[in-house]
Amino acid sequence: MSQQPTSATLIPAAERSRLSFAGRALLIPLLIAAAGSLLLMAGNGDQWLADQLFRWQGSQWALKDAWWTSHLIHKGGRNLTWFVALLVILALIRSCMDLRWRPLRRPLAYLVSSVALTTSIVALLKSWTHMDCPWDLERYGGLRPFIGLFEQRPVALGHAACFPAGHAGSGYAWVALFFFMLQVRPQWRWPALGTALLVGMVFGLAQQLRGAHFASHDLWALAISWLVATVLYLWMFPASASITSPARAAHGAIGENA
Repeated sequence: MSQQPTSATLIPAAERSRLSFAGRALLIPLLIAAAGSLLLMAGNGDQWLADQLFRWQGSQWALKDAWWTSHLIHKGGRNLTWFVALLVILALIRSCMDLRWRPLRRPLAYLVSSVALTTSIVALLKSWTHMDCPWDLERYGGLRPFIGLFEQRPVALGHAACFPAGHAGSGYAWVALFFFMLQVRPQWRWPALGTALLVGMVFGLAQQLRGAHFASHDLWALAISWLVATVLYLWMFPASASITSPARAAHGAIGENA
């Protein structure tokens, strides 16, 4: 008697592996983000952490205009991310013109698209959510009461745009480097991810020290960055696409120009 094919045998091994990867890459981080949001937003973790930072600075945001938080990390960090983005765009342009760089074209297009889409979504959400920064709240010496994410904001309070965190998001947007390196230099994917996470955390912590954001603002910026990077990667690099072939070709293209 012939054995009936199972659902597992009907799905190619490469596709099953891809589906498993997609599930892990999306489900686990988003569950962690959801749990963190409950702790920080519903469990008042945001206020508790901000209270500690506020008291540590003498019940004021003493580091709001400090050189290293305001100029070095905030303004300097913003300029750095723009500079890196420009370099990636220039590399993408070269990959469209130089045959030796052609294997890098899709990975570079992915990286540019992911960073641009992430920062755009964060900026759009900031304009929609109308949440105040800690330094604007009565609890921390400001003039406004705290209005939660899903609460109706009184018109009299005016516009606010502090959620999610834009500056931290400009660092976390580069988590897309994990998937870029997965296509180009797989052995570098974890260092690339670690670098992006470190930059985002430094940007975010500096803004929290200034009173510009709560921790949940940074968490949502990271969640959006990872979600966009993952979904865009799954869309731009189908299961039939080879990972090792572009990596070897890219290695050769870069090596010839070293």
